[in-house]
Amino acid sequence: MIAHLFNAPLEENEAAVGVGTVGSSEAIMLAGLAFKRKWQNKRKQEGKPFDKPNIVTGANVQVCWEKFARYFEVELKEVKLSEGYYVMDPKKAVELVDENTICVAAILGSTLNGEFEDVKTLNDLLVEKNKETGWDTPIHVDAASGGFIAPFIYPELEWDFRLPLVKSINVSGHKYGLVYAGIGWAVWRSKEDLPEELIFHINYLGADQPTFTLNFSKGSSQVIAQYYQLIRLGYEGYKNVMENCRDNMIVLKEGLEKMGRFNIVSKDDGVPLVAFTLKDHTNFDEFQISDLLRRFGWIVPAYSMPPDAQHITVLRVVIREDFSRTLAERLVADVEKVLHELDTLAARIRMISSTSSVTVSEEVVKNNGQVVATKKSALETQREITAVWKKFVLERKKLNDKMNGVC
Repeated sequence: MIAHLFNAPLEENEAAVGVGTVGSSEAIMLAGLAFKRKWQNKRKQEGKPFDKPNIVTGANVQVCWEKFARYFEVELKEVKLSEGYYVMDPKKAVELVDENTICVAAILGSTLNGEFEDVKTLNDLLVEKNKETGWDTPIHVDAASGGFIAPFIYPELEWDFRLPLVKSINVSGHKYGLVYAGIGWAVWRSKEDLPEELIFHINYLGADQPTFTLNFSKGSSQVIAQYYQLIRLGYEGYKNVMENCRDNMIVLKEGLEKMGRFNIVSKDDGVPLVAFTLKDHTNFDEFQISDLLRRFGWIVPAYSMPPDAQHITVLRVVIREDFSRTLAERLVADVEKVLHELDTLAARIRMISSTSSVTVSEEVVKNNGQVVATKKSALETQREITAVWKKFVLERKKLNDKMNGVC
């Protein structure tokens, strides 16, 4: 069913293959191993060195790609990001490809801002480069987040097995597959794309059972749950859920935009999430907003972007099926409260700073022997500012205690 969802060629003489995994991390490890082994086998047949494989990704990839590269001794060649462009540039990616590249990994739904990378352009550019060089560098699509979104609300978007160089795709069932945590899927275009030598066959359970996994004993409940959801909801059911997530994302995004305090760095066409950054960092930053939102019961992560956009700090809210319009409106209201509190605190600090000297070392100024004013040292001023901050935090804590201990 998932192979059909990803438009795998399922003719009589063709058959996609796949495996259930513990999340997309294991699925990516297995897909990477398949690419590495297939590349090594080809290099051996050609009598060429096969000891320096590399993989091309964007700097925005999830940490499991770095784990794969380190654990299985594959060089990771990252396309750096830039301000305003937070996904892998397909042109720069293809420029990094060489004869030792086992695959180029594209992301359908970046962890950082939910944006879909342009797999179609990557495929077209890579087709041309393969023709020029005689290589056959393939593409893997990391659709951990977007694999259960794009087929339902962006069906015309070409990112999957409709593109000839896409040989494997991974997707997480526990994200937008609507299953509880612990299930992922890896799907290959055809049996030829998964080297047979990586598959083990056992028959002590009563029949031949092929297995390709890095994990061992695990429950089948998530597999059953995924099957149940696909059968119960069907195409229209999943489409309704994803459209509702997108609509609630728009509500949250528009509410944040109306404040005039944030730049939205996520895209409307992508994973339903809102990633945003402050326009003005003079008085406070995204980390302080994240910290205060916890006191209203929200866990909104703040993080810095990867190189070369590490100077950009972002807040991110992911919209799941249980995040209603009411919750979106409540979050907007709570963000406004947090901004008001931080503005108030900044005003208090400015007031203290304006009435205190932080540079004059003299403690007493005399006029004809008379004491005119006592000026505070830098240390004393800093202590006053700290005291104001502590008082503010304690007041917030008392308020939270009155609100039934919401934290």
